[in-house]
Amino acid sequence: MLASLAHRASGMMLVLFIPVYLWLLHAMTGAPEDFAAARAWLHLPLGRIVLWLVGASLIYHIVNGVRFLCLDAGWGESREMMRFTARVTIGIGVVAVTILGVALW
Repeated sequence: MLASLAHRASGMMLVLFIPVYLWLLHAMTGAPEDFAAARAWLHLPLGRIVLWLVGASLIYHIVNGVRFLCLDAGWGESREMMRFTARVTIGIGVVAVTILGVALW
């Protein structure tokens, strides 16, 4: 159940990031001043934290989405297997997010 709730939360985080993404996209393709402002924001601690949170959400959402697709296909529907795959998903997410954090800092 925790894996399902985290999947929904990560999806909401990705949806809430869309305006920031659009601002960054506009700034990166616009005037040189806009590019400089976006680049400066990305190098601030807040910008790095936002990128890390969105990256963590994206990684977890993808990994758990594949897990849900496998469950929908009928693979691993037993209670023990669902718990095991939830733990594996969380473990993969933690490792990937740690690597992402090291890469961003």
